[in-house]
Amino acid sequence: MFFSITPLCLLSFVTLVVPVPYCRAILIPGTNKTDRNALLQFKDKISNDPFGIFSTWNDSVHFCQWHGIMCGRRHLRVTHLILQSMKLVGSLSPFIGNLSFLQKLELQNNNFVGEIPPEIGNLYRLKYLGLENNSFSGQIPANISGCKKFEALELGNNLLVGEVPIAIASMSKLTIVFIFSNNLSGNFPKFFGNLTSLVAIAAGDNNFVGRVPASLGRLQNLEYLYLGMNGLSGALPSSIFNISSLVGFQFNINQLEGSLPPDLGVTLPNLVYLNVGINQFTGPIPASISNATRLMGLIIGANKFSGNVPTMEKLNQLQWISATLNHLGSGAQGDLKFLESINSTGLKVLAINYNNFGGTLPESIGNLSSQLNMMSIQANRLFGKIPSSVGNLRGLELLHMGDNQFTGSIPDTVGNLIELKKFRVDMNKLTGNIPSTIGNLTELLELIMKGNNFQGTIPLSIGKCQNLLGIDLSQNNLSGIIPSQVFTISSLSIYFDLSENQLSGSLPEEIGKLNNLAKLDIHGNDLSGEIPNSLGRCTSLVELRMQNNLFEGNISSFLSSLNGLQHIDLSSNNFSGPIPMFLEKFQLQYLNLSFNNFKGEVPNEGVFLNTSATSLEGNNKLCGGMPRLDLPSCSSSKGKRRSSTSRYVIIAVTCGIVVALILLLLLMTFYCLRRKKSEASLETPSIGGFQQVSYADIVKATDGFSSSNLIGMGGFGSVYKGFLADENTIVAVKVFDLKKRGASKSFLVECEVLKNIRHRNLVKILTACSSVDFQGNEFKALVYEFLENGSLEGHLHLELPPNGTPRRRLSFVQRLNIAFDVACVVDYLHHQCQTAVIHCDLKPSNILLDAQMNGHVGDFGLARIFPNATGDLPASQTSSIGLRGTIGYAPPEYAMGSKVSKDGDVYSYGVLLLEIFTGKRPTHDMFKDALNLHDYCTAALPERVADIADQQLLFCETEESSIADTLNNQISIGAHVQECLVMIFEIGVACSAELPRERMKISDAVTRLRSLKERVNKMGLR
Repeated sequence: MFFSITPLCLLSFVTLVVPVPYCRAILIPGTNKTDRNALLQFKDKISNDPFGIFSTWNDSVHFCQWHGIMCGRRHLRVTHLILQSMKLVGSLSPFIGNLSFLQKLELQNNNFVGEIPPEIGNLYRLKYLGLENNSFSGQIPANISGCKKFEALELGNNLLVGEVPIAIASMSKLTIVFIFSNNLSGNFPKFFGNLTSLVAIAAGDNNFVGRVPASLGRLQNLEYLYLGMNGLSGALPSSIFNISSLVGFQFNINQLEGSLPPDLGVTLPNLVYLNVGINQFTGPIPASISNATRLMGLIIGANKFSGNVPTMEKLNQLQWISATLNHLGSGAQGDLKFLESINSTGLKVLAINYNNFGGTLPESIGNLSSQLNMMSIQANRLFGKIPSSVGNLRGLELLHMGDNQFTGSIPDTVGNLIELKKFRVDMNKLTGNIPSTIGNLTELLELIMKGNNFQGTIPLSIGKCQNLLGIDLSQNNLSGIIPSQVFTISSLSIYFDLSENQLSGSLPEEIGKLNNLAKLDIHGNDLSGEIPNSLGRCTSLVELRMQNNLFEGNISSFLSSLNGLQHIDLSSNNFSGPIPMFLEKFQLQYLNLSFNNFKGEVPNEGVFLNTSATSLEGNNKLCGGMPRLDLPSCSSSKGKRRSSTSRYVIIAVTCGIVVALILLLLLMTFYCLRRKKSEASLETPSIGGFQQVSYADIVKATDGFSSSNLIGMGGFGSVYKGFLADENTIVAVKVFDLKKRGASKSFLVECEVLKNIRHRNLVKILTACSSVDFQGNEFKALVYEFLENGSLEGHLHLELPPNGTPRRRLSFVQRLNIAFDVACVVDYLHHQCQTAVIHCDLKPSNILLDAQMNGHVGDFGLARIFPNATGDLPASQTSSIGLRGTIGYAPPEYAMGSKVSKDGDVYSYGVLLLEIFTGKRPTHDMFKDALNLHDYCTAALPERVADIADQQLLFCETEESSIADTLNNQISIGAHVQECLVMIFEIGVACSAELPRERMKISDAVTRLRSLKERVNKMGLR
């Protein structure tokens, strides 16, 4: 796990600077009407008080005894208003400015919306303003300069925009400025350099640009400087490296360049956290870093640092070393000498993967901290044996050693790592047997040993690893039978890969126990016999690779129930019998049955229509099928039966056409009669049991299309909240602007798509209206169920709907559930409808959330319907397609003129998934030139996901604790979330690959997300 220092972890620091008095005012006769009235006005602006705290705000007691109020003993005037973490909903009353004796205002962690009232500037006694973790919008009031006594200004994690007002420059007593996680913009203010009392500046996760001002070097009392996740560029000014008081230094995820000064550790001796990850820094890591003896976190990943890593002998407080994705090392012996110098007993993370380190792994590696829970050294140039001392690192949860040149065998001592969850030694030159002690790793989730030279049999003890989600032992020299114990690991759900070994014997009957498995790959072995019928119980299978073995028998028995399969390769075996007709009903995208002994007629529907996705060569007894297969025709008797069948089909179709014409005539007659009866009523039939609605009904329901009911605007019209009195139902009404090109077509497409599809995670259409307005103009609208929590877009980027309630940031579990909901819908549309549907515009604004925060896919105005199983559009739908979808979400091939496809939806879903968990739109300003959201996430996998993830997912919730406790809480939360994020980002990256053929199948994504949801439930994450 990578630790990324977040500004919220400074919250506890505030309690050290501005202590919270805890006392109760003594009731003294008398009152102050100004303060009392101001408090009541404050209360009136609160629309929701779930804890009922305002029940005490009444005349039964003096207002100084109301909940959250503290008064001065002398004048009985309000000095403290403290209502943090009360889940209050509302806005901040401007009457707050009348509390002229107020010294402290704490409203953190609530749901306040609207602008910060400028009347705040009237509070000249105010010392502490705590408004973070709300949804305040607008700009920071310019007249805040009236608060001359300000010591702490906490506005972080809101929706504030614009530049930081220069008025703050006059607040000479300021010690703390927290403005992180907003949408503030412009250059980072130079005037902060004049506020010499500042102790902490947290301004990360904004849109600041330009250079870091050199004036900050004047802040000789500064301890925390956090400006990460902005658009800052250029070299860091040398002056800030002279602030000897600095404890926390965070500039990650910017566009900074240059090198770190060689005397960094001398000039910053008190440094505890140094985070400059994901920038363009070059040069060596300063050798003087060892002088910063308090250093706990050294995070420099994803830069261009080079040279050798200096000694860390004096850094006995180190907890995190993250130097991944640099150019460190020379590829020679001695590159890892710095590891021998580490003597910190608290080291938790060592990540030096994707560098140029060479040489052998020293035996002293086992002397590292017993608390080490992550060691990633993959993708370097390391060679030699894996030292047996690695077994001393009993706290390890992740051990990645792949993509090196290690030789010899895996030491038995690896079985001591009983906490291990991920173990990768793939793509090395390891030999010998897989140690039986692997069975001791009962917490293991992922075991990857592919691409080595392991011999012997698969150890029976592996069956003890009952939490495994994926096993990859491919590309080795393993022999013997596949032990039945392996098939008792019911948790296997992502992949089970034993391909390209020398395994023999038959598949055990126990294989049917892997009913959650998505991918089974056993190709390239010497396996034989018939496939057991129990394989048919593995109904979650999406990919089945069994080619290049000696299997035989009829395949109907085990394939018939595996209707979720998309990829089947059974080539180069001895299978016989007919090709099952049911395969043409499967949603297959690839089928290879070549070089077997199949005989009889080839089906001619489904995947068999696509000769590029089907291979049948080397089966000399096949006949029929598509002409392009160039197979001989089947027997004449079959031809007669087929001809007879065709005649019945023709008769049935003819009768159907006659009946349809009669019905059409009746409908036209009915339509004409209705038009004569009422010129203003041209409604379409209702859907889903609702009564027909007229234009007048729509007008009444939306209060004349009142702006107060407007809840969204799209490319073809507007969406209003409405109330249908006859149905006593709140609805969402999508009114099409028919002046816009394509609006009428969009209306027809949505009607056509939505009338025939049903899924719990689709936005439900209730009825439609196609009529004329009161002026005789054409009018079209669709009526949907109303989903009270609005769009995913608003929750990801904290946008406030017009006249709506504030939206809170989504939790990790909520995001995972929504991502899974959307994936299920896409899979349903592509593979489970009678005619496949391509959405063409998957993006957060088209994902709506219900009261339980379940995701629902809507807006099918750009959708396309596939009438055949090949996924080919008919000519009528391929003309003038153009670029379909939204920039950033539309796949690159659409811009090149390619037809819309299922792969295009998968790309859009991949981008959507990455946005959900990074919190960044694909059109973010940082994504320009050659960088995009896909590449940004790819570069961070797997170790740096904490750096790219939406920092809200890693925030600690502690409000009144020491800095150390807060950080420890964050580590505990992040350790669990980190593992899940790696899997999520891997799915998102795989789905959003540039080339369509390289993208993950949506059904695979569903399977993996389902497994992840189950795992998250077991972890108890919220």
